Amino acid sequence: MQFNTSLLLAAALLLLVAAGAARAEGPVQGFVVTGRVYCDNCRAGFETNVSHSIAGATVLMECRHFETQQLHLKAEATTDKWGWYKLDIGQDHQEEICEVALLKSPESDCAEIERFRDRSRVPLTRNNGIKQGGIRYANPIAFFRKEPLPTCGNLLRAYDLYDDDSENGD
Repeated sequence: MQFNTSLLLAAALLLLVAAGAARAEGPVQGFVVTGRVYCDNCRAGFETNVSHSIAGATVLMECRHFETQQLHLKAEATTDKWGWYKLDIGQDHQEEICEVALLKSPESDCAEIERFRDRSRVPLTRNNGIKQGGIRYANPIAFFRKEPLPTCGNLLRAYDLYDDDSENGD
């Protein structure tokens, strides 16, 4: 009986090792896309120390074929209390351009979407010459505040980005 138990344990261990090796070498399916949404309180086009994360914002991910523009994937996500979203994407999208874009802000005073600043492109392929896991980080994207905060003029002066014609003045 002891011989059979040892043989059974050895066989089970061998199967576990083989399964782990197959998993490590075999194709891993899917990706997790994560990123953050914030409010650009100064309409600066980048994060400042008065920017804040937006909880409850909705983003939309779309993947379109790079030649035909045919839509292959459409998925939505909502940000958590820290402004982070997470999308589980089930497959490789090598022939497609995938972007996460702003859809809706829960903050009425910070809900403006500026064209071309409202999205982040995310490569969803493993065929890029880099050995990496399935997590993809999108650049932060921002809703713009309708009216800049009163402190923005001084803040942008500190960044040396303010002039008298700026919409961000005091």
